[in-house]
Amino acid sequence: MKKLVSLLLVLSLLAMLAGCTQYHAQGAGAGAVLGGVAGALLDRKNPWRGGVIGAALGGAAGATFADVSVRASQEAASTGKPVAYMTEDGRGVYRADPIDYNAQTKCHKVQERVWEDGRLIKDQIKEVCEGEKYEKRY
Repeated sequence: MKKLVSLLLVLSLLAMLAGCTQYHAQGAGAGAVLGGVAGALLDRKNPWRGGVIGAALGGAAGATFADVSVRASQEAASTGKPVAYMTEDGRGVYRADPIDYNAQTKCHKVQERVWEDGRLIKDQIKEVCEGEKYEKRY
């Protein structure tokens, strides 16, 4: 019975990933790995159960965070204005600031920053393109 529940959890996670974009899949994968390790360490009686549950929860959280990141960076690029999101408790803040636009490649550069409890935990520059790129070089 336990193996069946574990299998169903893994299959449901894979089904969620099937409809994801590249960013969602990366976020879900990173969240699943971190959640799985944390769950296995926390559930001392049955680390497999903790790992599977942690992976499922971490994967969902990672995909959600990736979705917020993609939407906010696209909104900042299209409007040319900063976009900020805050968690309900105010502990987490996400901010996307438009930096530059390259008319030749039709790509916007957006700076993404994430704070948790007032500490900067992520700071990166992301490209948001209007069309499709066919080459990796410009």
